[in-house]
Amino acid sequence: MNKPVLDIQDRPSPMQWLTLSLQHLFAMFGATILVPYLVGLSPSIALISSGLGTLAFLMITKWQVPAYLGSSFAFIAPIIAAKTAGGPGAAMIGSFLAGLVYGIVALVIKKAGYRWIMKLLPPIVVGPVIIVIGLGLANTAVNMAMNNPDGKYSFTYFSVALVTLAATIVCSIFLRGMLSLVPVLAGIIVGYVYALIVGVVDFSKVVEAKWFEMPDFLLPFVDYPVHITWDIVLLMTPVAIVTLSEHIGHQLVLSKVVGRDLIQKPGLHRSILGDGTATMISALIGGPPKTTYGENIGVLAITRVYSVYVLAGAAMIAIIFGFIGKVTALISSIPTPVMGGVSILLFGIIASSGLRMLVDSRIDFGDKRNLVISSVILVIGIGGAVLKVTEQFQIQGMALAAIIGVLLNLILPGRPEVNENMFEVKENSNDHVA
Repeated sequence: MNKPVLDIQDRPSPMQWLTLSLQHLFAMFGATILVPYLVGLSPSIALISSGLGTLAFLMITKWQVPAYLGSSFAFIAPIIAAKTAGGPGAAMIGSFLAGLVYGIVALVIKKAGYRWIMKLLPPIVVGPVIIVIGLGLANTAVNMAMNNPDGKYSFTYFSVALVTLAATIVCSIFLRGMLSLVPVLAGIIVGYVYALIVGVVDFSKVVEAKWFEMPDFLLPFVDYPVHITWDIVLLMTPVAIVTLSEHIGHQLVLSKVVGRDLIQKPGLHRSILGDGTATMISALIGGPPKTTYGENIGVLAITRVYSVYVLAGAAMIAIIFGFIGKVTALISSIPTPVMGGVSILLFGIIASSGLRMLVDSRIDFGDKRNLVISSVILVIGIGGAVLKVTEQFQIQGMALAAIIGVLLNLILPGRPEVNENMFEVKENSNDHVA
């Protein structure tokens, strides 16, 4: 490990603090606002909840784990389905329950260790489920890119999406250093400028917006009744199978970056509890579920600035941004094809990160056991299979694929042994699943 510029507990000077915190803000910004944009939630609440969630995570991990938590891509399809079935309130209830699953898992890990969760969620299960998340959203990205608000094909809209996609790819491949970590933000900016030129941006709301504006918080018992159903439970909580594995992967990569075994100290149970708490806080105010962000881990690796104070500073700036009406209005004015163009690449990267997990873990597809598990997960998940026990009790799509994958891995013979020392395992550094 290279010697850190600022170690985990080091406090930067005021100007360093602001500059370094802004870098982390830019790294997470594009992806964090894309999720609420896709599912119809408030981008300003997403920013505020990411800030609050990150601060909660830092406190729960005793200010020993430098990580930033942003909007999770894994929950996009379940949130859309929950909103369709029961409105935004149902999606928030489901998100809260998913966070609660994290809390339960954290308690079990504290008592029983982490070996059991590695048996439950090996790469042969998680990799294909991540692929399902990415490919399951492919149709959404393409429709956003091609179609106008009436749902009809538009060459102008598609050209905006293609320009945005091209800019994002160019920034991702050719930019170096810190700039290479913000291709999504750069792509959105280029696409927005092009959209302005071809006349598909309505800038009037930005002009009319106030500088300070109270966000549209979505509060339980105030804005919606709290009613838990099996539909919500089975739609949202199984996604935790994927995000828990993602969390473990990020902790392993982060341990390598900072040169400390974060799995042992402050402990995997603390970081998982922090992640779940962030998701529950977000659900209580109307934001999407949270996850640790690979982009911000990348910033840590490049800058060698591991200070938790810098991450806390980014969280505070995100909260402040959520109350600036001009910022919220500007985000809301981004045309759908701009987000569609970015989504084509992002959703593909999610699917590809699942493939990368399988490659890095050296999964042998000459082994019929691995072939069976991955094949069943992919077809059930992408095909949108539904298991209906009753009209009120059904499991569908990704959730069903994940559950069947876990069961097949536990039942079929030939399950490989789990390495006792997670920190020494060669771990992939795939981007968040977001």
